[in-house]
Amino acid sequence: MPERILIVDDEPDILEFIAYNLKKEGYEAFTASDGGQALEMAVDCRPDLILLDIMMPVHDGVEVCRRLRAMPEFQQTVIAFLTAREEDYTQIAALDSGGDDFINKPIRPKVLLSRIKALLRRRSVIDADADQTDLGGDLIIDRKSYQIILKGQPIELPRKEFELLQYLASKPGRVFKREEIYRHIWGPDVIVGNRTIDVHIRKIREKIGVHYIKTVKGIGYRFDF
Repeated sequence: MPERILIVDDEPDILEFIAYNLKKEGYEAFTASDGGQALEMAVDCRPDLILLDIMMPVHDGVEVCRRLRAMPEFQQTVIAFLTAREEDYTQIAALDSGGDDFINKPIRPKVLLSRIKALLRRRSVIDADADQTDLGGDLIIDRKSYQIILKGQPIELPRKEFELLQYLASKPGRVFKREEIYRHIWGPDVIVGNRTIDVHIRKIREKIGVHYIKTVKGIGYRFDF
């Protein structure tokens, strides 16, 4: 059964352009042109992924995302924002509302399709109860031994590096803000230096390669594979 994607944008040309490219790749595409239609269509079609413009009539994208995340059936739905705005505060507001990622306009089809494939993988890759998580690209996280296995070779990681990698990889394609990472890995009561995360990320990259963890300037980090 093809995966379902809901595209929400108030520009008809963009809706048609994205829907055409998604259908060419075998996805089932649905469209909505404002925030009100988006909420109705999401309930009707139950998409696997929603591409959500930020600036829209009726309800803006951030409000639509908040409302969807308040419904139990959309807790695990992947939501990516489409935006032409580069300001950090816009991206942060989008992520704070429950978004998983953002994709900048103008949209390039190959980049969009690549990002969509990465985002959709996150729904099925992680099994929280499993001892091992196979992340593709010859990378396995072994929770039981606190090791990673890269191309068949086990690599020991210090505890914090392991926890950081596991946290980022728990939702491939999602952008984790620096504040979230601090809270989850070090806890709210531990004071660490501003460059602590950067140092740990650098050490992880030295061991597994630079392409798995992407830096999202001004916001945080994203795991891709």
